[in-house]
Amino acid sequence: MNATAYTNAAQTTAMPGGPVKQTLFGRFMLPDMTEHPCQVNGITIDGAVFITSEPVPPGLSLVAYLEEVGRIEATSAEAVDGGFKVTFSLTGARRDRFETRLKWLVQKEHGQSAEDRRHTRYEPREKQSQITMPDGREYSCEVVDISLSGAAVKVDVMPSLGTFILLGKMRGRVVRYLDTGIAIEFVKLLDRTQLTETVR
Repeated sequence: MNATAYTNAAQTTAMPGGPVKQTLFGRFMLPDMTEHPCQVNGITIDGAVFITSEPVPPGLSLVAYLEEVGRIEATSAEAVDGGFKVTFSLTGARRDRFETRLKWLVQKEHGQSAEDRRHTRYEPREKQSQITMPDGREYSCEVVDISLSGAAVKVDVMPSLGTFILLGKMRGRVVRYLDTGIAIEFVKLLDRTQLTETVR
């Protein structure tokens, strides 16, 4: 797909208010199974721009894990300054779910998302905890803040986005990277008594 065709496709399927302007962070996996960090700009239902130092030729099948979006399959397209474009080929229910997620991101940018305001974040009295990786490895961590739906954790390891881990006894998914750690979205909402109990 040439640059003009890509632009036209993005415009015809853009979310209300245009493509998602927020820069997302994530990782993508190449066919040789190597993973590389990236920033994602201008995401629409048809594609996005990946900003990365890894040169990627057009036509490769990729699997990406993006904050606020999760796992998505893509195909690399033409190079741009600092990275490359990707195209998405989603159909049916997967396309519908992805479109719903992008609409949510656009609403969030315009301050229309109630989800961000729904759960107040607290500084826990007991900050020291641990995360457990899928293979059983455990790492000490510090809980920066916590809400009914997730937590921000200071930790030295950086699991891939989308990885399911345990924070204390609470199962969650890594949804984005922070300056000193990760943000976790819990699989099941906590009740208020668990806000301190779960992370001990």
